[in-house]
Amino acid sequence: MTPSATDARKAEAPSWWQGWVHHPEKSRLRQIVFQVHFWTGTIAGVHALVMSLTGSIIVYREELFQLGIPIERIVDLHTNLSAGAIGRSLNMIGAACLIVLCLTGAVIWWPGLIHWRRSVTVEWRSSFPRINWDLHSALGFWAFLFVLMWGVSGLYLSAPTALATILSIDPAGTLTYWLSQLHFGRFTSITKLVWSVLGLAPAVLAFTGVFICCRRIILNKPSNPKHYVS
Repeated sequence: MTPSATDARKAEAPSWWQGWVHHPEKSRLRQIVFQVHFWTGTIAGVHALVMSLTGSIIVYREELFQLGIPIERIVDLHTNLSAGAIGRSLNMIGAACLIVLCLTGAVIWWPGLIHWRRSVTVEWRSSFPRINWDLHSALGFWAFLFVLMWGVSGLYLSAPTALATILSIDPAGTLTYWLSQLHFGRFTSITKLVWSVLGLAPAVLAFTGVFICCRRIILNKPSNPKHYVS
């Protein structure tokens, strides 16, 4: 092949960025990130489910106490997995996994310039595997900032002293208070309602993610939505 032909082929070849914008499924980086997301979700899915369900309940912790409804066990389950210091350490790992899931999920969410709208909605008339995939993708997009916030604040609240030492801040200071308020949305009655409802998003993401994992591992089915038939 002559140098001029080689240069012409290089000029015609799409850049890495063009390939990512139009055909991200062909990107090697996306495939690697997908594997990180997939296996992190497989390991931490149950933890996210438990944290989501219990967290949505204890948003109204004070109100439930006033009604005489004991929820100490639920609070302990959310805070320490009912396992003391070991459970709190596991919560710290779980929160770190949630952050990883958010960041990797943001990367693999992008379906390409032509199909991006399809990844923010759910086609309810499709087959169940497709609905499951759409729900996982769309909910992950719309709830991204909330879930990431819960991961970051949960990581700090699981080990405030250790992280405060690393960050050189006071663990009993203003930051801890506001992170706790932000974590549970305890600002107004409206924020409590929003936090309680959206707090179920990680549970739905965990459930849909587990289905994707089972379909891929047990049934040896692909996890790419292009294989799903509506």
